[in-house]
Amino acid sequence: MAAIEARPRTLISPAQLGRRRGKVTYWIVFGLTMTVFTLVFLGPLYWMITGGLKSTAEVIQSPPTPYPKDPSPETYGDAWDRLNLAKLLGNTLYYAFGALAFQLVLCVAAAYSLSKLRPVLGNVILGMMLATLMIPATVLIVPQYLTVIDVPLFERNLANSPWAIWLPSVTNAFNIFLLKRFFDSIPQELLDAASMDGASRIRTLWSVILPISRPILGVVSIFAIVNVWKDFLWPLLTLPDPDKQTLNVGIYSLSTGVSENVLIAAMTIASIPTLLIFLIFQRNIMSGLTAGGLKG
Repeated sequence: MAAIEARPRTLISPAQLGRRRGKVTYWIVFGLTMTVFTLVFLGPLYWMITGGLKSTAEVIQSPPTPYPKDPSPETYGDAWDRLNLAKLLGNTLYYAFGALAFQLVLCVAAAYSLSKLRPVLGNVILGMMLATLMIPATVLIVPQYLTVIDVPLFERNLANSPWAIWLPSVTNAFNIFLLKRFFDSIPQELLDAASMDGASRIRTLWSVILPISRPILGVVSIFAIVNVWKDFLWPLLTLPDPDKQTLNVGIYSLSTGVSENVLIAAMTIASIPTLLIFLIFQRNIMSGLTAGGLKG
């Protein structure tokens, strides 16, 4: 008996799509769905960008105007100068790329050890790491803060230092899991061939594992930068010095006495880098997340 060809199941059968009425209904529903989702996701961005172009009276007007009646692009320049966004932006970049460097070194080492070196109780360690993802971040704020202001053994206060941002960001169980999942998909034959050529474990990691792990390393890098960029509560607690604050905390601290349109313009400027990162690397994010899905 000839094998029956498996056909993918869809909400609308090919026969219905072949009819004129089916095609019209499909495209109407598809168009309405895309329009609704576009408005939901892009609507807030539109209001934020146009809010920075409005005057103060127009921003607080009720009901709000759909577009600026008299656009004022100079509001963005005023926000840049009055809130010292250049300094805050530099601080945030410093913290973000410092956290990225520590995560790439330590998370890669942890994932490589759990995936390829097979330590004793490695599965138990991985399970305990993943269990921390079930704990709400707000629950850890108090113990982390007490640790940072009085580091055990060293008896150092790390407040107002970049270490207060870098050290807590290193212990990222999600990134370790992503890296381990990708490393698991790398054929063991490649590592065996490198070992036969006399490569050490470190040499194998540097010359074999990392070059073919660029997609997932890119994903981890983006996550590391964005997590530091969007964080607010932790930098607010650990960086009280205005000269060392991040972009989000600095805008909040300097917002007193600033008009609403200037504040909205500042928030728009603060959002641009992360939006650009997503738009530029969205294809890399998807390919990196799915790269380790199949053994190969």
